[in-house]
Amino acid sequence: MIQRFLKSREAILLAAIFALTALIWTRFPGFVEPANLARVFNDTSPLIILAMGQMVVILTRCIDLSVAANLALSGMVVAMINAAFPGIPIPLLLALAVGMGAVMGSINGLLVWKLDIPPIVVTLGTMTIYRGFIFLISKGSWINAHQMSPAFKDLPRADLFGLPVLSWIAIVVVLGFLLLTSRTALGRSFFAVGGNPHAAVYTGINVGRTQCIAFIISGALAGLTGYLWVARYAVAYVDIAGGFELDVVAACVIGGISIAGGIGSVGGALLGALFLGIVKNALPVVDISPFWQLAISGGAIIIAVAFNSGSLRSKGRVILRKAEHTA
Repeated sequence: MIQRFLKSREAILLAAIFALTALIWTRFPGFVEPANLARVFNDTSPLIILAMGQMVVILTRCIDLSVAANLALSGMVVAMINAAFPGIPIPLLLALAVGMGAVMGSINGLLVWKLDIPPIVVTLGTMTIYRGFIFLISKGSWINAHQMSPAFKDLPRADLFGLPVLSWIAIVVVLGFLLLTSRTALGRSFFAVGGNPHAAVYTGINVGRTQCIAFIISGALAGLTGYLWVARYAVAYVDIAGGFELDVVAACVIGGISIAGGIGSVGGALLGALFLGIVKNALPVVDISPFWQLAISGGAIIIAVAFNSGSLRSKGRVILRKAEHTA
């Protein structure tokens, strides 16, 4: 069991994180202090939440490039509502953000399922549409901290047992996805659809519907992150989280989620997000150019994709091996 873990992608990535942290420690010892590591985790929490949703989408042989635009539109809407009606309860705004995100995710899923349009085309299109809606409803203006109610801004920042609520939400999401992927039929269907969609059909799994559900989950988490993002940073504008969808995909790929579908783990997606979070937080501290940050992130993606391509599919999680042989 231990030997198997030591050879896994998660162990390799964990070792890389420790090595990177140790290297940074030699230049800036304060980085590894518990309080600072907690701040790094909190800064990475939005990426972790979105990576969980993106993971299940990629497992089904799809991709969601609209998550950042979904986040931005959901965040802008709840920020505008809070600015206009500050008395609306925060749980209601939170539910609205999640619901909006789920609706936008369902649009992606239905277009892929019912019209059989490639996911990358669908989500590129909806990404542009959602960004356009932000400009239309806001008319290019910002919602700043002075326009937001204290309760709206305080939720993700509130301290609970030594960690901000934002960090606890990320932890709960990760635990929820561990349960989803390991203990539920829906979680197993994500792997089955990505591993062999033709065999999945013979076992009674509706491939299109499963992919649609994955998009809805990803969209709902993007909506949740939209509220958390604008509340934490106390600002909402047209280009919120611009380009962040690439970080989300990168976290999954670095974490071993195969772009061919069917292979991956919650732990891998979590470690991939943490790796990027450490890179983004640590390199500026040790005076490394932002251009090198991009180069390191891009190099990590290329290495991860090459590693995935060279790995045998038998090392992944195979759900429908028997059905595949009898089909």
